[in-house]
Amino acid sequence: MTNTISHWVNNKEFAGTSSATAPVTNPATGETTGQVALATVADAQTVIDAAAAAFPAWRDTSLAKRTQVLFKFRELLNERKGELAEIITAEHGKVVSDALGEVSRGQEVVEFACGIPHLLKGGFTENASTKVDVYSIRQPLGVVGVISPFNFPAMVPMWFFPIAIATGNTVVLKPSEKDPTASLWIAKLWAEAGLPAGVFNVLQGDKTAVDELLTNPKVKSVSFVGSTPIAQYVYATGTAAGKRVQALGGAKNHAVILPDADLDLAADAMVNAGFGSAGERCMAISACVAVGPIADDLVAKIAERTTPLKIGDGTQDSDMGPLVTKAHRDKVASYIDAGENDGAKIVVDGRTVIPNGGAEGFWLGPTLIDQVTPEMSVYTDEIFGPVLSVVRVETYDEALDLINANPYGNGTAIFTNDGGAARRFQNEVQVGMIGINVPIPVPMAYYSFGGWKASLFGDSHAHGMDGVQFFTRQKAITSRWLDPSHGGINLGFPQNA
Repeated sequence: MTNTISHWVNNKEFAGTSSATAPVTNPATGETTGQVALATVADAQTVIDAAAAAFPAWRDTSLAKRTQVLFKFRELLNERKGELAEIITAEHGKVVSDALGEVSRGQEVVEFACGIPHLLKGGFTENASTKVDVYSIRQPLGVVGVISPFNFPAMVPMWFFPIAIATGNTVVLKPSEKDPTASLWIAKLWAEAGLPAGVFNVLQGDKTAVDELLTNPKVKSVSFVGSTPIAQYVYATGTAAGKRVQALGGAKNHAVILPDADLDLAADAMVNAGFGSAGERCMAISACVAVGPIADDLVAKIAERTTPLKIGDGTQDSDMGPLVTKAHRDKVASYIDAGENDGAKIVVDGRTVIPNGGAEGFWLGPTLIDQVTPEMSVYTDEIFGPVLSVVRVETYDEALDLINANPYGNGTAIFTNDGGAARRFQNEVQVGMIGINVPIPVPMAYYSFGGWKASLFGDSHAHGMDGVQFFTRQKAITSRWLDPSHGGINLGFPQNA
């Protein structure tokens, strides 16, 4: 018998009305460890209705009381984040240290949200006109939906829900069906922290649950992270229903290595950014652009560092774990096949990996491919696996043009010791997040996270002040307090005096 992973409503588990489920597996063994409930429309409406019912009281809860709950949640999360990391490893496959890093980065947004009283301060202008004051306030939206991907089952939801809750909204989180247990663990932690029933809810499911979040009039906004085709669908469907939508899509992140770069530093960075979390990161580097005569040396240094990596069960002494599902493992492997057939050179072949893990695990080792050209599918497509392609160019301008011509614009990096070249790159590249000698330029919580072009649909990035503004609406108030006897009829347009 396997565990059934249910919804969470009003601070308790909710089985729902459907018998439909999807299997949850341990990627290191291939074993089915649970069955996640797949919501019906009625189930989704039950969850949304609970969030809507809880909104008025939470909206009117003082900032002081809200922040007390946030601080308590932060403390509980800090004490027990090791538990959450182990849950993530069991269902996603990433090594425990990587999962712990994910939780810690999500916790930074919780800490940012603890400062919400300062962030919600409005403006005030006294005597804008004679005895007339003008001021602004920000108020919550209502029920907000969060649809999160499999690759960061803790961190990505935490980009959104701490700020949403801090600003007075109620939340319905729809996690990935591939690793849903982390969401329930987080929900129970919120309840323990004292969050009132109905403020944080979990809706398990597939497209049926997503579509209800996108169309139900009680849901006022949707935050999404996933592939570009689904991000486009979420944005189009949600905005057509009158909602605010921030939909973060796919990526094809390039790192430019200039001839003056420290090649040892660059090679370390390419291995870390290309193969960490088995490449299942939207900020992973998948295209290494070698400029000028350094390509042979750079490829050799990357290969030297890649070959000894230990691949295996994330709970053991491993550098990299399995991929999340067998289907995804096979899809990633097919891109290696295609690159080889297109004439690229397989320098390190992950298809032949001998892992320290179960024979039925979803294994694919780090793969380094040289002599990749821009028309190959291994370059054009978001592979989302441990595949690093090396593209050789002669000049900085060729490298820049390559990146700017790409339909994605999520993250990029440049490795150089030339400050002028780095400054020029950050000015000219058409990408939302840029690293200078930093391979994975994920901003701190008080800056925004988001890309350009096909990597983002909507006007708002995640967390930072973008998040505060996304989850609130502004009111501008003009007031005058005078003796009740003052008045008179004047049909003219109001004028300042």
